[in-house]
Amino acid sequence: MTVDDTGSGADGDGRVDPEPAPDSADSGEDPLALRLEGLILGAERRYTPFQAARSAGVSMELASRFWRAMGFADIGQARALTEADVLALRRLAGLVEAGLLSEAMAVQVARSTGQTTARLAEWQIDSFLEGLTEPPEPGMTRTEVTYPIVELLLPELQEFLVYVWRRQLAASAGRVVQAGDDEEMVDRRLAVGFADLVGFTRLTRRMEEEELGELVEAFETTAADLVAARGGRLIKTLGDEVLYAADDAGTAAEIALLLVETMANDETMPELRVGIAFGTVTTRMGDVFGTTVNLASRLTSIAPRDAVLVDSALAEELVRTRDAPASEAAAAEEAAAAEKEGEEPPGYRFALQPMWQRPVRGLGVVEPWLLSRRGDGGRS
Repeated sequence: MTVDDTGSGADGDGRVDPEPAPDSADSGEDPLALRLEGLILGAERRYTPFQAARSAGVSMELASRFWRAMGFADIGQARALTEADVLALRRLAGLVEAGLLSEAMAVQVARSTGQTTARLAEWQIDSFLEGLTEPPEPGMTRTEVTYPIVELLLPELQEFLVYVWRRQLAASAGRVVQAGDDEEMVDRRLAVGFADLVGFTRLTRRMEEEELGELVEAFETTAADLVAARGGRLIKTLGDEVLYAADDAGTAAEIALLLVETMANDETMPELRVGIAFGTVTTRMGDVFGTTVNLASRLTSIAPRDAVLVDSALAEELVRTRDAPASEAAAAEEAAAAEKEGEEPPGYRFALQPMWQRPVRGLGVVEPWLLSRRGDGGRS
């Protein structure tokens, strides 16, 4: 859309009579691309941006903000919008008018939805075409194959997308309710972990693009599965690095060790290193920010290969929750006392080894701890 606030065809109440859809020969666009667009959108091009804004009852400026936030390019005053575009503008503006969202929040909703679905759409089209070993009919080109694939998959994927979104929304809402404090909705105490493939830059120079893509996909898939299965949340993937968060230190520690162990047992994967920090984190649009996140990243950069480093706050939290002993000497004393009383010794899951304090750029001197499992079912 554009902020040009001129147009024609509006009646007295601001409604616009849409014009007939353009012919592909007149528009100069590929007929197949127009057919695909019509199939996916389920409607014909009938409005210019100005006409769509007027029909939705919103200003051209606000319509442009929404449009750009969703990730769509300016199109001047080309007649390229549909009834669905008008309805989307009307719904967003209606939420603002009803006081359910501020204008700034509505723009954020548009931006987060646009960014997420843009990546999803690119991935789906690329994956489906790459996975197609043979065209439906001999001699069909990659471009020609796209239409029947989309036609078959669109209804099912649309329903599946809504299902997953509702499930994720329910889980997120549940976490907010359990927090019980409005202040914790934005600033919360979380454990944040970074997992980084060692030597990835060198690999990019040695491996073919296809091999590199397969390696990254395998890493991201493994990490996503492990994080989700153990109750964490995958925040984002950055090729050779994943960022995850967990509500408690024990979950974050378990995920980190599982990631290292899983990658170490896969001969096709590089070595992995993980850093975890625990503290106050600012959450915004599905991402996390703050000193805790920065510290986790720095710990990852100094972690040994196939190892996990944690900050002192996470180490203290593991001791507090009795997931780890304060020291091996303390664990030995507890075990001896329990044996004397005829009781089972504490079943600690993790061990913590203090490392040398060291300065970390931008964060001062930190005291990292090396995290590992304790043998014999949690007893050494």
